[in-house]
Amino acid sequence: MAIITVNGLSMEFGEQKLFDKMYFEVQSGDRIGLIGVNGCGKTTLFKLLTGEYEPADGEIIINKNTKIGYMEQHVCRALDRSAYNEVLTVFDDLIEAERELERLSESISSKTGDIDSLVERQAFLNDEFTRREGLTYRARARSALLGLGFDDMQMQLPIRSLSGGQRAKLQLAKLLLCGANLLLLDEPTNHLDTHSVEWLEEYLTSSGCAYIVISHDRYFLDKVTTRTFELENKKMTVYKGGYSAYLPQRDERRLAAQRVYDNTVKEINRLEGIIEQQRRWNREKNIRTAESKQKIIDRLEKNLERPDRTPDSMTLKLGINGQSGEDVLDVNGLALSFGEHTIFRNVSMEIHRGERIFILGPNGCGKTSLIKTLLGQYQADCGRIRFGVGVKKGYYDQIQSGMDSSKTVFEEISDIFPSMTNTEIRSTLARLLFKNDDVFKPLSSLSGGERAKVLLTELMLSRANFLLLDEPTNHLDINSCEALQTALSGYEGTLLIVSHDRYLINSLADKIFYLTSEGIQVYEGNYESFLQKFRPFDEKEKSSPASAEEKQPEYKNKKERDAQRRRDKARLARLETEISEQENLMSELDEALNDPENSCDYEKTLLLTQKTAEEQEKLDRLYSEWEQISLRLEED
Repeated sequence: MAIITVNGLSMEFGEQKLFDKMYFEVQSGDRIGLIGVNGCGKTTLFKLLTGEYEPADGEIIINKNTKIGYMEQHVCRALDRSAYNEVLTVFDDLIEAERELERLSESISSKTGDIDSLVERQAFLNDEFTRREGLTYRARARSALLGLGFDDMQMQLPIRSLSGGQRAKLQLAKLLLCGANLLLLDEPTNHLDTHSVEWLEEYLTSSGCAYIVISHDRYFLDKVTTRTFELENKKMTVYKGGYSAYLPQRDERRLAAQRVYDNTVKEINRLEGIIEQQRRWNREKNIRTAESKQKIIDRLEKNLERPDRTPDSMTLKLGINGQSGEDVLDVNGLALSFGEHTIFRNVSMEIHRGERIFILGPNGCGKTSLIKTLLGQYQADCGRIRFGVGVKKGYYDQIQSGMDSSKTVFEEISDIFPSMTNTEIRSTLARLLFKNDDVFKPLSSLSGGERAKVLLTELMLSRANFLLLDEPTNHLDINSCEALQTALSGYEGTLLIVSHDRYLINSLADKIFYLTSEGIQVYEGNYESFLQKFRPFDEKEKSSPASAEEKQPEYKNKKERDAQRRRDKARLARLETEISEQENLMSELDEALNDPENSCDYEKTLLLTQKTAEEQEKLDRLYSEWEQISLRLEED
């Protein structure tokens, strides 16, 4: 059954036409991936389906039983409400029914009012409450938050103290629980770690509801979609299967269209040759033949369709200036902490020339911090870092913090590579899709994807033989992800990459380093191989010999325990004061970010965002320490 039917849909903004005469249907239970280059109109289509935008032409027919859920409709505004209670707002009608049942029960017990009417109302509400799974709504809310990476303590935190990523997860949890039978998901895997993405995959594939998902996560699309809608050249084309199945179908369709066009043009040229020859002979029979052939040409030309132009895609070629030695990097006993919070310790690894290594691990385990420590941006507490002979490093920073926003794209490249001529710079930038006057755009006006392409240009021109890349696909559309993957697969140097892009990992990795606070576990092979072998540290620790602390005698001096307890209580009191001050600071930063004057200034917004992330990290450390001490006091 069609839950949405789209007929002849067209949309434009001013003179820019996004799509024209679009037709498609969404059936009950459909699992659809919506793909296309940045700016082709994917998010606009979602807003047309929700009614936020009005189409220029065409119609959208929504089945009367269709309830649409869209993440942007579930914005968290009550900043003092806890994360758990915010998710429960999805079930406000069930909560109200629950309260009414309690009132009815009290009235029946006290025999207040018309008992028959009360009992009848109670029976009706009970049936409705049970039918709509009212008995499990609290458990479902908690389960969704746990699946998306919240622990019990974080569930009770006020929304104002949550990071941007946690707030996005909160909105996603509300969307998944809202009872819609058609979900519109716009980049739902952003801000999710691998565990949360896998939970989301399982949730979607078992939910039974229909959904359309926009995502540049190709592995995710393969897992959760069975149809693919491609927006290209202002048209919608529908394919069977997920992303990997779509690729060969798309290539075959393009090839078939080109063959038909080429053969038709060839036939027209042949017929025109015959006409020219017949007209030279200029007899009555020849003239009739020429006229007959011209009619065929007219018919062929009328039906001739030039194949759609393939969208421009960046062309990236990563070369090196000289090979490094066989040993590229040797790390032994590396540890890093911020204040009293240990990020990681006991990190040891060896990287050899030509290896393609990916660093995985849960959010907050220190993957970015490890890269920055290797590059000398952070000072390690202890340990040794030794780069091999002839190693030239290239670094891709996921937060793009090293760029001067006051410069233009052209100035950014020319300042770093002064020996390049203007023509060489413009030619290089054109390969990354900065053409004509685009090269003179200020960096402050660029989108995240465009800024990423500037960084990739710098990386390409550096010709480094050891690339350290931190989430290189984060801001790229699918076509650009494909181009980057192709470039990396042909790269002759050594790769160390932090990434959540499982498609990229599966395609390129020959080794995976799994990072936790206790060090690195090494897994040979790609992502699929890693999943089969993965054993987190905590499982190893369960079977390992007891630590030195556990071996301490049970008759430990009572006086020493009491002194420690007093120190813990004093520290707990100080922590509560620090947490309160830190929360006030976070509120001030949040207000500054929401100030219209600041939100219009890209540079100021970037600085405020970085400051917010730093202060949120401090707050998380304070909460973590508070929880550890509280648990210790409870155990005593």
